[in-house]
Amino acid sequence: MTATPSIDDSPALTAPGSRRRIPIWLAIVAASLPMFMATLDNLIMTSALPVIRLDLNASIGELQWFVNAYTLAFATFMLMAVAVGDRLGRRSVFVFGIALFTVASAFSALSTDPWMLIVGRAFQGVGAAALMPLSLTLLVGSVSTRLRPLAIGIWGGVSGLGVALGPLIGGAVIEGWNWEAIFWLNVPTGIISVPLALLALPNTFGARLRADVLGLALVGVGVLGVVYGIVRGNDAGWSSVEVVGSLVVGAVLLVAFVVWESRTTAPLLPLRLFRDRSFSVANVVGFVFSFGIFGSIFILIQFLQIVQGHSPLEAGLMTMPWTMAPLIVAPLTGLITPRIGTRLPVVVGLAFQSVGVFWLAGILSADATYASMIGPFLFAGIGMGLVFAPSSTAVLVNMSSADQAKASGTNSTLREVGVALGIAVLTAVFTGAGGQLTPTGYVGAAIPAVIVGASALALSALLALLLPAGRATRTAPTAMPATAPATAPVA
Repeated sequence: MTATPSIDDSPALTAPGSRRRIPIWLAIVAASLPMFMATLDNLIMTSALPVIRLDLNASIGELQWFVNAYTLAFATFMLMAVAVGDRLGRRSVFVFGIALFTVASAFSALSTDPWMLIVGRAFQGVGAAALMPLSLTLLVGSVSTRLRPLAIGIWGGVSGLGVALGPLIGGAVIEGWNWEAIFWLNVPTGIISVPLALLALPNTFGARLRADVLGLALVGVGVLGVVYGIVRGNDAGWSSVEVVGSLVVGAVLLVAFVVWESRTTAPLLPLRLFRDRSFSVANVVGFVFSFGIFGSIFILIQFLQIVQGHSPLEAGLMTMPWTMAPLIVAPLTGLITPRIGTRLPVVVGLAFQSVGVFWLAGILSADATYASMIGPFLFAGIGMGLVFAPSSTAVLVNMSSADQAKASGTNSTLREVGVALGIAVLTAVFTGAGGQLTPTGYVGAAIPAVIVGASALALSALLALLLPAGRATRTAPTAMPATAPATAPVA
């Protein structure tokens, strides 16, 4: 077992296995760069969907699976990655995730048929599942208690930046090269990230419990069944055997998962964690938030290209007031959260996002001016920045060190399931309203879909009122102990 460095308030840490002093900023970069790569791929592809649709002759159902194959694999394997990290070493699993994500990115770039890209995206999701829950775990274990809120804020800002820059970088790359290049970008990033992680991060271990393979199978197939049923609903018919059977089987498997987790001695998801109000409410809020915001983004990003005829780069530039705001707001929120608590910024942030998305639904039309979009873009962006860091803190505030890896993994799992369901449901609303991927057949069906997303965000703001205030006390100066693992509030 590699020794974990002892950290105080000094600006550097001792690299594992050596006496060299490693600057804390290097640990932040080592933990955040792979996480940035994974969050970037949540939305970098969204701006490329209209181009990929034409190049690969993909249907709207396949467009959903280009996104959902990633998010579902991500969600399914995340808690297992945490458990394996506890047994084999968190840094070891983190590095494996980087390598797998890099190879899967190259495969995606080489895809010539929709099924190949779906497979590549699924393996990217498995790699990301090893990255996301362990990135903050490793980072928080490498910084002092005093500097932890700042580190979490920076990490949240980088996570937000990955989401923010996705459409912009995707648009620039597609316009300058081709859609395949959005995946080739990950290859050099992954090659750099592996030695950086080995140099700067400690290889910590947790409880070496038996892997809950049955729980993994139940939840993975269960979620897949529900999402598949929603995706196929409009095409196959909501009363068809295919759709009803998929939804019923998925629901039964998810119930079986809950029953199994309550009985097994080494659960993938310890249900006792939900006895804590902050943890339970933060997870429900994270699920509904992800459902609303990323389902809406899936619809709105394509509106700029399909309806208004903007290039991918132009669409990315136009959304910058939305996408870049979290880069500024999230770190500042991380700094002030110990004083104002977690509930206030989360409630305000979700309310801002709901207002912004409702506003966009109200002005959505083929001839909507860019000036009319800046206001709602800013509201949504500031709101996202307010939510990132304090919501992660709220999940972990009362968790013991032994539970924090699974607690944070649970949070990211539910967020990713929310992303997949949000895209599936809002697309089902879009297609059910007669929506088509054409300039004349898009807006009328997009408006009710976006309203559903905005309504979900409003609901999440109301649910967030149930959070404890979450203010720091003298006996609990930060929300997270020295070995606290957490995971990203992504897409």
